[in-house]
Amino acid sequence: MRAFARILLRLDDKGPGVNFAVCKEKPMNRTTIPLQGRSHDDVLTEMSSFREHDADYKAGKTWSLVYYCGEEHSDFLKKAHNTYFSENGLNPMAFKSLKRMEAEVVQMASGLLNADQDAVGTMTSGGTESLLMAVKAARDRARKLKPWIRRPNMVLPTTIHVGVDKAAHYFGVRPIYVEISDDFRANVKAMEKACNRNTILIAASAPQYPFVTIDPIEELGQLALRKKLPFHVDACFGGFMLPWLERLGHPLPLWDFRVPGVTSISADIHKYGYASKGASVLIYKDMSYLKHQFFISTNWPGGIYASPSMPGTRPGGPIAAAWATMMAMGEDGYIELAKKALDTTKRLRAGIEGIPELRLLGEFHMTAVTWAAKDDVSVFAIADMMAERGWGADRQQNPPSIHLTVNANNAESADQYLADLAECAAHVAKHPELADEGEAAMYGMMAKVPVRGLVKHSIGKVMESMYSASGEVPDLTKLGEGDDDGIVMKMINRYGDQAMAVLDKINSMKPGTRA
Repeated sequence: MRAFARILLRLDDKGPGVNFAVCKEKPMNRTTIPLQGRSHDDVLTEMSSFREHDADYKAGKTWSLVYYCGEEHSDFLKKAHNTYFSENGLNPMAFKSLKRMEAEVVQMASGLLNADQDAVGTMTSGGTESLLMAVKAARDRARKLKPWIRRPNMVLPTTIHVGVDKAAHYFGVRPIYVEISDDFRANVKAMEKACNRNTILIAASAPQYPFVTIDPIEELGQLALRKKLPFHVDACFGGFMLPWLERLGHPLPLWDFRVPGVTSISADIHKYGYASKGASVLIYKDMSYLKHQFFISTNWPGGIYASPSMPGTRPGGPIAAAWATMMAMGEDGYIELAKKALDTTKRLRAGIEGIPELRLLGEFHMTAVTWAAKDDVSVFAIADMMAERGWGADRQQNPPSIHLTVNANNAESADQYLADLAECAAHVAKHPELADEGEAAMYGMMAKVPVRGLVKHSIGKVMESMYSASGEVPDLTKLGEGDDDGIVMKMINRYGDQAMAVLDKINSMKPGTRA
């Protein structure tokens, strides 16, 4: 740590300490509303040109963010969405059709998740809002039933989606994180030990995103029953895929409402439900849980205001498109897409197992793959080379790894991905210096810095740059060159090799570090 501290002190050439100068905006040409409106065709043509450097998801070269199953379905979604383009779900009495569709989406999702007839829920704008609402409902339920709890907490595995961390930040519920077991699943005994008199919720994933593994939901359900706690299962990622995989005979542990103790489940329709963006569901065991999600204000001069979730205005398009998707896709359509994605996942896993520099992480529970590198081969340098070939995937940490969400649309590109991956892995293994170049250096450093507050500060600087008045996207390969780029970025830029060596030594001495 002393060597690490010396590097930090040397970052300010004017003397000891760190220079956190206030960000100064550079002169810019601000975009303004044109004096004369432009033609629709002109505007749409320019919009299309903006996509030139976007991820190529239609060609199957993107392994996250978009769940695409062809132009025919996309065109149908657009029509369904635009049918309710202007409608607003804020007032269900004004647009009863939207309320009907939302209710039927919740009913269909409840059946898919094996909930009983008392199950209730709402649609939300996505997985994060679903998680926010699950935590908010648990907090408000505890306020009603256990008013003596002043500092509520929730017990979580470290792999729970970061949306729960955001909910903790927003709603004042302290997250108690518990390290996962060696099999990448939640550690039930450790979670039980972490529970105390202020615990108001436990949560787990089906599956968790980083290692695509279903937590031990049945055991955690028993824990929830013993402790008399609400138990939320985050199935935002897998909720609209796992049921079809089970029907296809893919071996899975129980994870849904069939498990005693589960009180709520979130599932994103805009992922493997193939709806348009902005559609998730949050299902509760019964109204005794859902009612704590509502917000009601009775004293506003504008009238009595009641809202079931975070937003006021609730766009009708995503509700309509979700309903239309589930009706048009049908069980047969979902199963067909699930089978294609499952077969593609099997090919990817077999191919990656055959690449000597790589290894798979986690259980084979879902249509997704997480791979890491063996020995000292740089995962992020491989990712850089793959990006140069047009492949987009999520880079992860603890341990450094790459996540691939597999869609039916990836079936045609999987073999080329494996061929490129084998070439890139072999090349990086022969050229370890690539770990200190491009974005690999930045990701590698970020993953190893032991003082996470420094990383948070540097990422904050990136966000400030991205959302500054100019709105320019920063070049990750040039971070650290600016006066206000953050201390970690400066380390990468000025002391790359030396800093990485120090951090490698520090991390090698940390007890219990996962290989």
